[in-house]
Amino acid sequence: MSNSKTLLQTVIISLFILSSCKSTKLSPKSSNTREQSIETGVASWYGPGFQGKKTANGEKFNTNALTAAHRTLPFNTELRVENLTNGKSVKVRINDRGPYAKDRIIDLSKKAASQLSMIEAGTARVELFLLNGSKDDLNVENLKRPTYAIQIASFSDRASASKRARDFQDGWIKKVDVNQKIVYRVFVGKFSEVSLAKKRNTELRQRGTNGFVKQIEN
Repeated sequence: MSNSKTLLQTVIISLFILSSCKSTKLSPKSSNTREQSIETGVASWYGPGFQGKKTANGEKFNTNALTAAHRTLPFNTELRVENLTNGKSVKVRINDRGPYAKDRIIDLSKKAASQLSMIEAGTARVELFLLNGSKDDLNVENLKRPTYAIQIASFSDRASASKRARDFQDGWIKKVDVNQKIVYRVFVGKFSEVSLAKKRNTELRQRGTNGFVKQIEN
């Protein structure tokens, strides 16, 4: 009788352990609950010809670093790029602008492309997953299309920035961290075409307001 009881206890414990393992097992995509799929399309890569040249955020391009270029995502955005053909993934940081071919969504460094096994093919169909921040916080209406504005001032306090922004019907402010110091930038307008932003900037200058056109960053 005692042997039967011991056997029954052993079976119950084994089933409990198996059940626990099954319930806690995570798939590769769900292991990071912060990941958000933001875009699917074609990736390309750029390499030796750009080595050492300045990227759009001022860094020197390093073909052996895990970085990438994107048209609109804020600099230092971290992404997981998954090759949809072979399932391989790589984590990259955005530090440049591009690609400019209409059918492509991201340009990878050679090292990143190598980890996706797409060097020989040159391109690959990929899915982009956001690793830092939230998709809802991205200050872009269309990931494939940049948005431009005219920066006219920068203040250390919000009150002064808000006061200046109210001088314009389409004025607005943005809080940014510059070298660990918070500043409030004043912008005028939001434009989907750089030519429209330049035209508005010319109008502002004619009325005595100096500013410059820039692509909006988050």
